[in-house]
Amino acid sequence: MTAQLIDGVALARHWRQRVAERAAALAARGHRPGLAVILVGDDPASQVYVRNKVKACGEAGIHSVLETYPASLTEDELLARIAALNADPAIHGILVQLPLPAHLNAQRVIEAIAPEKDVDGFHVANAGALLVGQPAFRPCTPYGCMKMLEHIGRTDLRGQHAVVVGRSNIVGKPMALLLLQAGATVTICHSGTADLAHHTRQADVLVAAVGKPRMIGADMVKPGAVVLDVGINRLPDGKLCGDVDFDAVREVAGWITPVPGGVGPMTIAMLLLNTIEAVDKQN
Repeated sequence: MTAQLIDGVALARHWRQRVAERAAALAARGHRPGLAVILVGDDPASQVYVRNKVKACGEAGIHSVLETYPASLTEDELLARIAALNADPAIHGILVQLPLPAHLNAQRVIEAIAPEKDVDGFHVANAGALLVGQPAFRPCTPYGCMKMLEHIGRTDLRGQHAVVVGRSNIVGKPMALLLLQAGATVTICHSGTADLAHHTRQADVLVAAVGKPRMIGADMVKPGAVVLDVGINRLPDGKLCGDVDFDAVREVAGWITPVPGGVGPMTIAMLLLNTIEAVDKQN
């Protein structure tokens, strides 16, 4: 068996086109979507991510404002800028690129964003809404993963066992909640899980989100499983790879996402979709 690829680039293109159509319709009614992106410091990976997000906004007809600040920016200065953006009616979504410099409290910064403009879905109000099954903004990466499952016909996961490897607030926890809402029986694994392979081999849907290169091998995957690789790791030779040993696992799985070209493009597409939803909510 060779797994079928879930092409994140092609699927993201589809969703970005839908976003562009909605953005044009909103602009025609006098509500041009606006997204503010804040980058603090000079982390190379963050600079690439931000550049891709801003470019995607422009292509979708979303007005974007990129604000870059030195790593020496104080927390009070950052919170004041967020407060100003909260009050700006031309800005419908606010994104603060993570990670932040060590002297800035990331959770305090996230909580400063108005929940209705928190298009990353990280604010405690949005996280709580997701927990009780009334999501306002779904975190972009798990949201993209669910769209990928939808694309291959896995919308109803009742009777399916989903295993999420990773427990972050950004991916692991919200991913588990979204899978649970879709009817799956969900297991969350992490660095302290004993006999990880025992759990992953039971997964009909396996989501890897731990940030360890090629951690998930072929012997850890159930034949025919859907494998969604959220990881993106840079190897010593400069090449990118996921948390899944792609070449080995594709011979066992039924469906698999590549890295790059899998979950990453869908994350950006869902950011754009959340921004469009923010306009609707605010008007």
